[in-house]
Order: sequence, then structure tokens, then C-alpha cells
Amino acid sequence: MRKLLLAVLVIFLAAGTVSAESIDLGNFPIGKWLDKNYDAIWDFTSSNIKILAPDGTEYFDFSKNTVKDFKVSASSSGAVITFSCEEAGRSYKITKPLTNMDLILEIDRPDKEHYKVEMKKQ
Repeated sequence: MRKLLLAVLVIFLAAGTVSAESIDLGNFPIGKWLDKNYDAIWDFTSSNIKILAPDGTEYFDFSKNTVKDFKVSASSSGAVITFSCEEAGRSYKITKPLTNMDLILEIDRPDKEHYKVEMKKQ
């Protein structure tokens, strides 16, 4: 298991920066994670990120908006996605720790305090 996690980390480091004009998650895990505070499902596919209601209704589709500075990287704590969305007026950081299947979502919102939640895989 440790060797697999190390291999994934090396792949993330090799992936480097992706185009700010497109959403390409590369080797970042795809799937759905629940933000329990907002009862929202974050849906990660290989080419997009959406926020959905539990019934599947779309709240927000990042591919239909202006995503800037999109970057997939790795750190000693795991894989990391960072980007900002012009229409939402927010900056996002999503971390996939090496030790479990959860994601840590952090949102910087100029009009509100910093938001952070641990999301569980669905």
C-alpha cells in the first residue's frame, strides 16, 4: 500500500501544472464526495468538477464558468488541486490525503471567513 501511495505521489509530481483554461484532473481521484455542511456532492470527473444536490440536481458546473490558475500538484500530505473561479468569486484548494479516501475542501471567500470541511467519499 505504501508503495502504491508513493507511486501516485510521484505521478502527481510529474504531472506539474495543467492549463488554466481547462479542467484536467490528471491522476487526481475521480468520484463523488459529500460536503456535509451544505448537503452538497462534489463530483470530480477527468475533465470537470460539479457541485450537485444529493438528488443529482446541478448546483454549479465549473466547466461553464471561468476557472483560473488551475493546478494539480503533490505535497508530503497528498495530492492537491488549486484554482479560482471568477463567477463564484472564490479560490479553492482540494487536498486528497495519502492516508484515507476523504478530501479536504478549503474555500477562500472575500466576503466571508475561510471555509474548510472534510468530505467523505460517496
